[in-house]
Amino acid sequence: MGLALGTAVLAGCGGTATSPAPAPSAASSPASSEATTDATSPATGASPSTTPPRRAVPRLDHVVVVVMENHTASAVLGNPDAPFINGLARTGATLTQSYAVAHPSQPNYLALFSGSTQGVASDRCPLTFSGPNLATSLRAAGRTFAGYSEDLPSAGFTGCQAGDYARKHNPWVDFPAVPPAANQPMTRFPTDPARLPTVAFVVPNLAHDMHDGTVAEGDAWLARHLGGYAQWAPTHNSALVVTWDEDDDDHDNRVATLVVGAHVRAGPYAGRVDHYRVLGMLSDVAGARPVGQAAGAAPLTGIWDG
Repeated sequence: MGLALGTAVLAGCGGTATSPAPAPSAASSPASSEATTDATSPATGASPSTTPPRRAVPRLDHVVVVVMENHTASAVLGNPDAPFINGLARTGATLTQSYAVAHPSQPNYLALFSGSTQGVASDRCPLTFSGPNLATSLRAAGRTFAGYSEDLPSAGFTGCQAGDYARKHNPWVDFPAVPPAANQPMTRFPTDPARLPTVAFVVPNLAHDMHDGTVAEGDAWLARHLGGYAQWAPTHNSALVVTWDEDDDDHDNRVATLVVGAHVRAGPYAGRVDHYRVLGMLSDVAGARPVGQAAGAAPLTGIWDG
């Protein structure tokens, strides 16, 4: 896999979803994959949340979030076809009452990224939104973001489908305030984890995220692409989060969510968690203000040591 490139993110202005509209044109891939992920100075007009300070959680250097598809927690936790996932569960925090917020896929990805389903109740494409999101909040805090999607044809690609890539699983492309350079193919995921942005989302393709493929295929993909990072993170002030967008539509939308890495207290966590609370956790450990419904969610403090 190639090294990551720069992931400077522009700060967004508050707003509401607009009607479906063509997304901005794709940007060409940068000439070199050796560039660092340094943030630029906050953009004029940034409008971070004015939410009061939240309870202290560890400040992490890197968090990688992987979103899998369409399986209830009981389908993967304890499943012998998922040895890597269950290894993570043994060494990290298992959020035993974790729930998605909607059906189908797309509104759940929007919730994880922007703190809102944006009124979306389908997988229609393309969509464009003007509101705040995780990337703009990180940008306002001087931190960085990138999303890495398997089978994305090129950096900044805005098409709805390409092979097993689906834009409905890539919410950052729906926000023009997030620059094309933050929208990267999985081939640009850095071989050196220290070059990752502060927060990175990883989205496998439809064959590997358990949407079309099996639990065993998805588990093997995770082990191959994130196994090294999972070993690296605990000793480098970093963390890996693995979650699912939604369940199989038959288990109250309960999904598996695992957190592994530095400062994480291993074992089950029984507090109720949804995608908004997970987004709030990502903002907190990155030192950014949570956006949307994440701003009103209780900080996820029980999974951390000390």
